[in-house]
Amino acid sequence: GHFECPPYNQQTIRSAYHVRNIEVFKLKQLKHPIDIFMSHDWPRSIYHYGNKKQLLKMKSFFRQEVESNTLGSPAASELLQHLKPTYWFSAHLHVKFAAFMQHQTNSKDELPKATKFLALDKCLPHRDFLQIIDVEHDPNAGDSLEYDAEWIAVLKATNSLVNVTQTSWNMPENNGLHAKWDYSATEEAIKEVLEELNHNLKIPCNFTLTAACYDPSKPQKKVEPVHTINPQTTEFCAQFGLTDINDRIQQAKEEGAARGEHEEEEEEEEMDSTGSAEEPSEYNTDNSGLSSINPDEIMLDDEGGDEDLSTCSVDPSPDHPPDFSTSFSDIRIMPDSMAVSSDDAMDSTNEELEKSGVSKPVGEKSLNERPLKRIGGTENGNSGIKIKRRNQAIYAAEEEDK
Repeated sequence: GHFECPPYNQQTIRSAYHVRNIEVFKLKQLKHPIDIFMSHDWPRSIYHYGNKKQLLKMKSFFRQEVESNTLGSPAASELLQHLKPTYWFSAHLHVKFAAFMQHQTNSKDELPKATKFLALDKCLPHRDFLQIIDVEHDPNAGDSLEYDAEWIAVLKATNSLVNVTQTSWNMPENNGLHAKWDYSATEEAIKEVLEELNHNLKIPCNFTLTAACYDPSKPQKKVEPVHTINPQTTEFCAQFGLTDINDRIQQAKEEGAARGEHEEEEEEEEMDSTGSAEEPSEYNTDNSGLSSINPDEIMLDDEGGDEDLSTCSVDPSPDHPPDFSTSFSDIRIMPDSMAVSSDDAMDSTNEELEKSGVSKPVGEKSLNERPLKRIGGTENGNSGIKIKRRNQAIYAAEEEDK
């Protein structure tokens, strides 16, 4: 469930950005075609559908994870093969990489779909961090942002599944244990949403400040973050009868604090009557000194080449089948459309790229040798979070080069 909120501790600062199974479940209810899907992490296995050889030449420390098919997000991979969007854009790995994935059809009458994947490099001088792509647009449609009636219908249908506890739980499936497992939007549900909005899907311009703007003349150090309820989210949830997760978390916090005070009073009464309290634990429960580094995060070398990894149309090869025995839900099996391709299909492109003479980036080290970029605790030993800017040295180096 979504349970994290400011102020964060050593555990929640890491878990706050983890993908929830309910979000994957909700997205998988979409049936209408999707043009663009964006994710921070790459979908796992997408590297098998582009110039993998050149990718490993530029980022050699990816090799072990690529060969074991563990690089990237299994949740994104599951959504990629299920939603089959026209484009998929990702970030995170600080390297430009393009891929072309042809999806398998479920029937002979179904037209084959393909996804064009693109990730870009870091926004630094002489790096491939920008590419312009033209996407077809309905000339009769307006230029303003609009709600998606199907997505609103899915949110309304899955509202009862919202959870703000740390408890893990599985989404409904057609396994005989759930009365309902299909939460996709029906035509009737979409029609109801349109009627609620009077067929006006335009998103209102109701932006409201929830925190003061930064004032450089009044620097504030070590400001304790507070949990803020966003008024736009509150209005949106109220309009469609949805649960405001931030508000629900705040309620749970207040209820937990009230229970904690009540329990403390009972403990004090017991101490007064017996003359002693419970023996303290022999285990140290102070986590303030633990590193806040995410063990799942790849600490990437920020050095890299400027070479373009051109898109290659790749035919999956049965010689290197990927291991999809466990998907994001640990139940579903990936289809053959995610099969691994052979590097031999990209020889012509590789030869052209190798002529440019790209060498192994300087300074790449194994992951075990990399220093931790984020540490928990302040310099005087007090608990807290200290985050070091990753590319601070790079910017300085680029200025010296200029």
